[in-house]
Amino acid sequence: MKKLGKKLLVVTMVIMSCIGFMTGCGSGSPSTTSTSAGNDKSKDTLAAAKEKGVLTVASSNDAPFAFMDAKTNEFTGIDAEIITEVAKRLGINKVEMKQIPFENLLVELNNNTVDMVTDGMYVKDERKKLALFTNIWYKEGEAIVIPKDSKIASKDDLKNATLGGQKGTAFLETAQKWQQDGSVKDVKVFGSQSELMLAVNTGKVDACITDGMVAGYTLSQDSSLNLKILSPYKAETSGMIAAAVRKNDKALADAVNEQIDEMKKDGTILKLLKKYGMNEDYFVSVEDGKASDK
Repeated sequence: MKKLGKKLLVVTMVIMSCIGFMTGCGSGSPSTTSTSAGNDKSKDTLAAAKEKGVLTVASSNDAPFAFMDAKTNEFTGIDAEIITEVAKRLGINKVEMKQIPFENLLVELNNNTVDMVTDGMYVKDERKKLALFTNIWYKEGEAIVIPKDSKIASKDDLKNATLGGQKGTAFLETAQKWQQDGSVKDVKVFGSQSELMLAVNTGKVDACITDGMVAGYTLSQDSSLNLKILSPYKAETSGMIAAAVRKNDKALADAVNEQIDEMKKDGTILKLLKKYGMNEDYFVSVEDGKASDK
């Protein structure tokens, strides 16, 4: 009986100790803000990034927006340079890119594996249901890419053509709309920008619809592509580009917005746009770029 009593006493003490431990863990107030991957959940994303000294952003690694330069192994591109400057002004010394397929960018954002998305993303109503977008960074539109010896001379010639588009992009939606109204014979979907361009170059599709900036940059960098941009052509899917953060990361969005507006006023944004071959037509003023206007 004495041995049994001692065992019961030990068991009781262990149980009470466990209850006390669990109560202690749950006694703090739950965090009401999202967190930077790998950081203390009691801090919001902005505070955590500042403390860690690193802001983690998601990109599908598409040039010229936000990609890893194969030669220098550095994060570069128009969006990369903009967010790196923003981070610097916020006191965050480093920006790291996590490569994610374009169609999964917002999914991973809401899975808390990155702090924000910066990848030439158009602000669209369906995307605004999933994330909070910053003020507009700049605007641009799509282009049609065809082989250099193609007989396609205008959009009207696409009626008998197979058009390629990248999964998850606004341009694929445009291509599918054209197919529905008879402006395009067929549409094929590809997972990346490189696959899309290669498909046109190898004759798997007659043409492709893609981001105008991406097309221009890709063709200027890769001489193996026997392709050109259809001209004349007037873009129909001109969109506004911004970064995306989680819905409850308003502190981060507000901080980024403040710096974006300052960079527009001091000429930094326009200077970066020109560096990547864009002109004043791509620039969006502080007044026109407010998040509430999107």
